[in-house]
Amino acid sequence: MQFHSPRTENEALHTLAELGNSAMVMAGGTDVMVQYQRGEIHPESLVHIGLIERLDEIAQNGTVRIGTLVCHRRLATDSLICARFPSLAEAASTVGGWQTQEAGTIGGNLCNASPAADTAPPLLVADAAVHLAHAGGGRTLPLSEFLLDRRLTARRPDELLTVVELPDPANYSGETYLKVGPRSGMEVALVGLAVRLTFTDDGATVADARIAACSVGPRPFRATVAEAVLVGSRLEQEAVAEAGQLLAESARPIDDARGLADYRRRVLAPLLGRAVDICRRRALGG
Repeated sequence: MQFHSPRTENEALHTLAELGNSAMVMAGGTDVMVQYQRGEIHPESLVHIGLIERLDEIAQNGTVRIGTLVCHRRLATDSLICARFPSLAEAASTVGGWQTQEAGTIGGNLCNASPAADTAPPLLVADAAVHLAHAGGGRTLPLSEFLLDRRLTARRPDELLTVVELPDPANYSGETYLKVGPRSGMEVALVGLAVRLTFTDDGATVADARIAACSVGPRPFRATVAEAVLVGSRLEQEAVAEAGQLLAESARPIDDARGLADYRRRVLAPLLGRAVDICRRRALGG
């Protein structure tokens, strides 16, 4: 197997254009190397992008732009991320132990396209977009269109995910990420749930609701039908219960070694109720 370690973005893009389908991009290697050792992938070439400093930046200019090499530990502790996107910080803090968090990157977590990717639900409720560069230019996709299926994304072999871009949340918004597993961290999620609620100026009514889940389907997804029930409500018990039921119905969990599909589905409604309470407190200063 060939190993390439470009030091600039242009060098990486030309390497990917030249190698095509035979190449696999590697950043921190926390997913790629495990899958390689298990015999799940057989790349002819690895293109290591970890030395491209430009891709390891968090910037703010109307939107927040997170470079693909920003590691989970930085997402969990960065003051801007913690203030503007606390659900993303919470999710990043649960991705493995601190060693994994220091090595694993946001771009790798998304491009690996695991059904249980912790960072995906918070990014989905944030309406995140991903920037894909190639030697001839680039394109931008909503994250919801980038994640296609289990281990499958819309990235072409000659493209590199360079930036994840997040619009600023609206005023009177609160969000959270809750994870169900044997332990809160260092475990793959049995269920992961991100919720963001935005309230009217008087704080009485939900103006916007966003709900996204992972580990309960072939890919992380937005539960738009459940969201619609909460919009315009005052979070009455009946509305939250109906949204929880619709969320459970929209899930497509499976039985595996970590848990049963029935358990995953049943835990969604109470988890949503807990998340709604946290979002309300955070949005209204409680």
